[in-house]
This record gives sequence, C-alpha cells and structure tokens, in this order.
Amino acid sequence: MSTKVVWLAVPLFLALCAAPCLALSPDELALVAPSAERGSAASQVLLAVAYLNGDGGLKREPAKAAYWFEQAAIQGNAYAEKKLGDLYEQGLGVPANPKLAFDWRLKAANRGIVEAQLKVGKMYQEGAGVAKNIDQAIYWFHRAATEGNGEAQYLLGRLYHYGGDVEVDRAAARSWFEKAALQGYEAAIHILNLIESIGYQLDEGWHNRQPGLKTLAEDGDLEAEYQLAQRYERGIGGFRKDAATALDWYRRAAAGGHLMAMRALAQIYSEGLDGVERSPTAAAEWAARAKAISH
Repeated sequence: MSTKVVWLAVPLFLALCAAPCLALSPDELALVAPSAERGSAASQVLLAVAYLNGDGGLKREPAKAAYWFEQAAIQGNAYAEKKLGDLYEQGLGVPANPKLAFDWRLKAANRGIVEAQLKVGKMYQEGAGVAKNIDQAIYWFHRAATEGNGEAQYLLGRLYHYGGDVEVDRAAARSWFEKAALQGYEAAIHILNLIESIGYQLDEGWHNRQPGLKTLAEDGDLEAEYQLAQRYERGIGGFRKDAATALDWYRRAAAGGHLMAMRALAQIYSEGLDGVERSPTAAAEWAARAKAISH
C-alpha cells in the first residue's frame, strides 16, 4: 500500500467515526475531491469540512460545505447528519430551519453521536424545532450522560435538583453533578461548591438557607444570583415576589455569563413580567448571547 493510500485511509476512518480533525493540504484535497464526487461518504465529509474551514486552498464556502455534508448524510454518515443539523440551526450555508436541525440531529443521535444526543435533549427541553417534551429530553440527556458527556450529566442534575417538570430527586441530582464535576465540567463544580457552602443536605432544599443564598449572591456567586432571582420572580422560599429585584439579580448573573439567567431575561423581555415592559430588542439580544455561549 502506498504512503498516500495509507494517509488517506486515516482521515477517512476518522470521518466514518464522526471525528474528522485533519486540515487538508491542496495535494490531499486533490485526492479527496474525486472520491467525494464518486460517492464516498467519508470523502464527502472531508470535502465539506474543507469548504467549511477554508482548508486546502479553498475559500470558505458554507453553502458548498452544506451540500457535501448533505450528500454524506443521505448515505447515513452520522457525523454529516450532526453537522448538517448544526448548519440548519445556525443558518450557515442553508436557511435557518430549527425543524430540519432537529431532524438531522435526531438521525445522528440514533446512530450514537453523543453530541447530537445532547443537542436533541436540549431541543426537546426547550421546544426548539420540536414540541417540548421533558421525558424525551431526559431520555436523550441520559443516553449522552451514560457515554460520559459532562454537560448532559450536569443538565440531568439540574432537572432532578430543581424539579418543576420532573419530580425532585436530590440524590440523583447530586450523583449527576458529581459525575460531571469529575470530568471537569465547570458549572457542575460550581454548583457542588455552592451546595456545600450553603450547607445543603440531600433531604432539604436551598429555600431553608435563605441568608446563605443571599450572602453568596451579594458576594458575586453567579449561581446564587440566578437562584435568588428565581425566588424573587416567583415569591417562593421566604422571599416576597418582586419583579424589579428579580430582574436585577438576573441581570447580574447574566452579565457574569450565567446561561440560564440570559435565557430568563430573553423570556422576560419577550413576554413581559409584572410591570417589566416587553422589549423585543432586549429579548433578542439576550437570546443571542445565550445561544453564543451554549454551543
């Protein structure tokens, strides 16, 4: 087997395994392009990545990248399905289409692509591109989490910790937080530190520790700021309902980079909240900031 053939087999194998990571040189591109034209799904993925990144002397052309990802996806290449879903969500190279983003990601998720499983779970949780379905969100988070995805583990922990859409299960929440923290997932480490600093036990909620929560928030703890905002928004846990104060704490947390606080602000400005006027501009700004840090 020649050196070129050996080299080509490596990235093709990586593409089939959903992880192309090598930037193509012009000479390498000359080998890949004909193979893509002849129908090799792996080569189509590599060519798509080259167009997406501007490798091998090519100009960055997202539309051509989308075309080649679609050719590979039609043949069942899981990585291409996942990437095509991402492009439809971003509106990059194709018109933005949340429904198609979900459909392609679901195909990839069913083929075992962990990142797609995570994103499908998020879309079910948020009702983006598909009807909101918390049971399905949990199913896909669990599939990704059992494969070791730290973010999925963290999101499961949040669902079981805060309840609302699911029954609160403090033991399960802490278990998933710990799994995510062991992988270095910073948000999970942060929330575990918060739990410990508040003195939280498995059989009691944070609402029994109001002074500690408020003190942490005033000290600049982002998660505590977000939690305090929720309590003021809803008037729970011993805090009076106060939309203005809730908004202030959401803003503080969001300004520090707290994703859920950004999403809360986007919803509040979109729908209004007890005297807080609707602001489509502010809603769009916070939604865009949340989207930018969630991918």
